Amino acid sequence: MRPKDENKEALIREKAIAMIVQEGFDGMSMQKLAKAANLSPATIYIYFKSREDLLNQLYIAVDEIFSREVLKNFDPEMPFEEGLWLQWKNRYRYIQKYPLHFHFSEQFRSSPLIKHAAIKEGPFRAAMQQFVKHAIHRKEIVELPTEVFWSVAYGPFYILVKFHLQQSGMGGKPFSLSEQKMKQAFQLVLKALRA
Repeated sequence: MRPKDENKEALIREKAIAMIVQEGFDGMSMQKLAKAANLSPATIYIYFKSREDLLNQLYIAVDEIFSREVLKNFDPEMPFEEGLWLQWKNRYRYIQKYPLHFHFSEQFRSSPLIKHAAIKEGPFRAAMQQFVKHAIHRKEIVELPTEVFWSVAYGPFYILVKFHLQQSGMGGKPFSLSEQKMKQAFQLVLKALRA
């Protein structure tokens, strides 16, 4: 058995992510990936047992980077306004730094091809749950079902980011996200969560 080469493994991961973002999950085969990475298909199987294993390992690696980036300087004990604003800024910085990872994660989460139950939750979710729990306990925000909380707390942020990435807003007008626009939406989100 040949030894694993970290550079080849990183190349396979990045080529796979780019291919999935451009062509979707259906467009990525091990053959096409091998060709894009200028490797033999057998080489890919040294690193990943199957296509499904590759997809799950990609998500885990991308999720670890996401968690590391968005938890920078974050403490679940922070006051809610300070912590949520830091989350918005950290997430925006992550998206700017890793745009392909962001698009890959979006596709991965909504794909019926992926067995999401096979993927373990990382420290990120625990930190967020603790953060919200503390905010409710301190009466900084009202208690809401998780999905309602998430859609109010982060939905506006992600919609603004999508407009920014597409460089197009409502009616096709050019749109660029600034900190001022982000802060404007953030203040409205705070009002909604405190209602």
